[in-house]
Amino acid sequence: MNSVILQGATRLLVALILLFSVYMLLRGHNLPGGGFIAGLIAAAAFILYALAWSLREAREALRISPVRLATVGALLSLASAVPGALQAYPPFTGLWLFLGGSDGEKGVPLSTVLLFDIGIYLAVLGSVLALFFTLEED
Repeated sequence: MNSVILQGATRLLVALILLFSVYMLLRGHNLPGGGFIAGLIAAAAFILYALAWSLREAREALRISPVRLATVGALLSLASAVPGALQAYPPFTGLWLFLGGSDGEKGVPLSTVLLFDIGIYLAVLGSVLALFFTLEED
């Protein structure tokens, strides 16, 4: 599509949509949202980019194969089951690690739940984009 207005607006909108998807990802394990919806939102940003510019430029903006992205996401999600299993908990048990705390403060929490959400985010993003790119090529 050769719409100058759409191409100009897409430059700003894609950045805002991707930022919103990261926000939805990070708030997801405490409130509504999470990896699935955030991955769909991020995929919408790349689809908008492909519609405004071209499929080739959208693939270049992604910088990684969508199938590889989905595979890495699925492996990350599965990897979130390992820490619980290593500590004799059921797989996918939420465990937290606190970094940088001092004087009774816990510090920054990192959890296996966040690792799972990031994996789902990447898996959904890669799957939806692989489907869209394949359908758009034909």
